Amino acid sequence: MDAYQQHPIRLRINGQDRDFEVESWVTLLDLLRERAGMTGTKKGCDHGQCGACTVLLDGRRVNSCLTLAVMQNGHEVTTIEGMARGEELHPLQQAFIEHDAFQCGYCTPGQICSAAGLIAEGEARSFDDVRELMSGNICRCGAYPQIARAVSEVLGIEPAQPGKATDPKEGFTTGSVLA
Repeated sequence: MDAYQQHPIRLRINGQDRDFEVESWVTLLDLLRERAGMTGTKKGCDHGQCGACTVLLDGRRVNSCLTLAVMQNGHEVTTIEGMARGEELHPLQQAFIEHDAFQCGYCTPGQICSAAGLIAEGEARSFDDVRELMSGNICRCGAYPQIARAVSEVLGIEPAQPGKATDPKEGFTTGSVLA
């Protein structure tokens, strides 16, 4: 067996069927960025700890750095490039703009894909739920309050009242998250 044997796979990426030949060790993240040209998906930690690489796999959010491309043969992948409908932004993209839910923008594609998955899961019932269910996505700029408000708006969830323990301005780290 050739150590560099390539395996044929077909993925539906952002609504288009794409065929690839990949080695068994190629991650979905590397396939998306290097072979499919979907550079909106970011490589952050490459260990599944930051969420920058989050994409939707058959509608579910996954860290694309933690899954091998060959394991996804026949599946559907949605990246940030596939969220908008032509010139019309996805409601989450529009809400991120309206709430200034990004600073440097590096984590934003993963945040938006994660939020889309969160909405599809249907588990968020409160602002605190949104904060908890988005906790797998790190924003080193500290835009957490704006991100949570943007996602909550799309879900139709009201942020907590000012001064209460669940105030969206409280309970967030604004400094360096990782030492």
